[in-house]
Amino acid sequence: MTKEVKIGLIGIAALAMLIFGINYLKGINMFKSANHYYVEYTDINGLAGSSPVFANGYKIGIVRSINYNYAKPGHVVVEVEVDKEMRIPKGSSGELVAEMLGTVKMNLLLNHTATEFCQPGDTLPGKTNAGLMGAAEEKLMPKVEQMLPKMDSILQSLNKLLADPALAATLHNAERLTANLDVTTRQLNTLMQNDLPQLTGKLNVIADNFATVSNNLKDIDYASTFSKIDSTLYNVQMLTDKLNRKDNSLGLLFNDPSFYQNLSATTANAASLLEDLKAHPKRYVHFSLFGKKDK
Repeated sequence: MTKEVKIGLIGIAALAMLIFGINYLKGINMFKSANHYYVEYTDINGLAGSSPVFANGYKIGIVRSINYNYAKPGHVVVEVEVDKEMRIPKGSSGELVAEMLGTVKMNLLLNHTATEFCQPGDTLPGKTNAGLMGAAEEKLMPKVEQMLPKMDSILQSLNKLLADPALAATLHNAERLTANLDVTTRQLNTLMQNDLPQLTGKLNVIADNFATVSNNLKDIDYASTFSKIDSTLYNVQMLTDKLNRKDNSLGLLFNDPSFYQNLSATTANAASLLEDLKAHPKRYVHFSLFGKKDK
């Protein structure tokens, strides 16, 4: 075996290993027999080669190739490679499902009621399922489009509010209020630490005084006290009755106008007599050291 032959064999082996490695990375097992089918779509929704193919949630193959059908513009033919043991009933279809991370997978929707099966190389109809993201997009996008004008109006109002000088004044007032609250908090802490204990001590003294007064009140003979009060009220009632009757001087004074008038007249005459006595004392008193002179 010459040197050139050895180099050629090594090159062929390296190329075979390279091809095998690339297919292995794509998920293609070159040593496993498989059947090939075709699925036709109008939109593959980002499906890529070597994407997995599932049936009832189980991986049965991969996407082997994707080709545009130039004979039927607007159609894309996807070649799938499935396990040789997998038999696809007629009437089945291939569904593309968009996942959360943006990847697309193919699900074979098998027609379990069919009694006949597709032959390798047959073409299956395909359809697209937007999945959760697509459903969310269909429902949310119209609402988002309706909200955009409102959001624009809200942003304009917010810009006007931020540009209003009153907002800065309000923030400044809030800052001053916070500073005042800080000062008030410190004063309150001082009050709680210094003045409150003194006030508590005074309240304790007042409570002790109330307790002493309560003890003193407990020792009072309330029955005797109320008896004396009743006696005093009875005497007051008797005095009031006498003042209302005319069989006594005070009663006559309060109830008999003539008695009051006579008393007033007598008082007035006595006052007049005293005045006349002051003015002409000689009319009433004759006093002489040498006796009375004859007129």
